[in-house]
Parts: sequence; structure tokens; C-alpha cells
Amino acid sequence: MAKRTIEPLLWLLFSAGGVASAMLIPALALLFGVAFPLGWLSPPSHEHLLAVVLHPLTRLVLFFLFMLSMFHSAHRFRFTLYDGLQIKHLNEVVNLLCYGGAVVGSVLGAYLLWQIG
Repeated sequence: MAKRTIEPLLWLLFSAGGVASAMLIPALALLFGVAFPLGWLSPPSHEHLLAVVLHPLTRLVLFFLFMLSMFHSAHRFRFTLYDGLQIKHLNEVVNLLCYGGAVVGSVLGAYLLWQIG
């Protein structure tokens, strides 16, 4: 029986993270980084934003956005190290640091999301 790897799962997380990041983060950056500060749109009140973030569905969406973005970044960084620095001989260490960092960041993000309110 052939040895199974988790490489397909990592590619799935990479592509899902890329799509989620490409679709949602620019819209959020435009709203909260440009449109609200420049007065193009009236910003929501703190109470309204807190009420939105306290909703469990919003927390779940934010968690998946954070988690998928972390795995997307980890996968990109891993292959940048492999191709750019030619360190494929450190495969296990690079995998542990990249994907371990994504897991730790995701757990920390979940903890912080559920501590709000």
C-alpha cells in the first residue's frame, strides 16, 4: 500500500484561503481603510460593530477567513523557501514551522474571537 500524504489537504486549504482572502480582505480594507476614514461612507458605530461581531455566524466566518488566510500564507511561504532559498533538504523543519505557525495562529485567532464581549 502506498504511503498517503496530507499534501492534497494542504493544497485545498491553500486554494480556499487564496479565494477567501482575494474576495473578502480587499473589500474590508477598502471599507475600513479608505471609505470610512475619508468620509465617503458613514462609519458604523462601535456598538453596531460589536453587535455584528458578537453574532456566532459572524465569528465563524471571521475564524474561517483568518484560518484559511493563515494556511494560504504558510503554503506560499513554504514554497518560497523551497524555490527561493533551495532548502528542500529541511523539508520537515520548514513544514513544521509553516503549518505549525498556521495552526497556532488559527487557535489564537479562535481564542481571541471568542473572548470578545
